Amino acid sequence: MMNKEHRKSLKADYRGKVARPGVYALRASDGEVWVGAASDLDTIANRVLFTLRQGTSPHRSLQAAWNAAGGGGLAWEELEELDGEELGLAVPRVLKERHLHWRERLGATRI
Repeated sequence: MMNKEHRKSLKADYRGKVARPGVYALRASDGEVWVGAASDLDTIANRVLFTLRQGTSPHRSLQAAWNAAGGGGLAWEELEELDGEELGLAVPRVLKERHLHWRERLGATRI
């Protein structure tokens, strides 16, 4: 069981956490690729993988690939991390541009 001081420390660490915006990809063993962008790369992996495990992903082709591979045939990859502090309010615009760049470069489906 967690003591009070340890819990306080964990809460403080969480509050001080800096988001890592960036672009990520999921690759299937057959070569198919899906690319997405997120305001925080640390949390998006859990969200995407949770929806796939539950069978509720809004991305039908990605869900179909997950189901066909039994969950083990997709590889997660962080393609690019942006400096959120440096970009400031430009993060959403730059994230959108980099997302498009990676989709075109890899011939990937949008997530």
